[in-house]
Amino acid sequence: MRHFVGILLAVVIAAVLFVAAGWGVDKLTLAHSHHLSLTSTHNLGAFGVLVVTGLILGILLAVPAVSPLATGLPGIALLAWSALLVASSRRATQLIPLHTHSFAAGFSSMLTTGVLALAGAVMIVPLFIPSRWRRNRYYDDDYTNVDSGLGLLR
Repeated sequence: MRHFVGILLAVVIAAVLFVAAGWGVDKLTLAHSHHLSLTSTHNLGAFGVLVVTGLILGILLAVPAVSPLATGLPGIALLAWSALLVASSRRATQLIPLHTHSFAAGFSSMLTTGVLALAGAVMIVPLFIPSRWRRNRYYDDDYTNVDSGLGLLR
């Protein structure tokens, strides 16, 4: 059941990365191209969306109770998309859905600059930690109730 929830979380984090991070990057890139301050009140919303997206991703990466599939599956997809960019940049950018929206432009910017390749590499790390695949993190120790001969070990 934990891994099924992980697959659902993978879909959610993929959508958050595409829509929220794409929108935030597009707004900040547009502000930078118009020589506006990135910390102005107009751009704080976009900056806040990027921070919240990073926090959500960080929590899913760090919490041991979360299935490694939650970040691993979107991470593999981002790495595959980045590899496709190296092989055929035209094909990789054509595969970005919803080209008319601003978040697609931001996602394309993250893809072409390599940010998504870096994020994908970080997101697959939990897949290689064996303890993240087990349900019970704490195993019963057969010797917990045995009295020791020394008083210091109690």
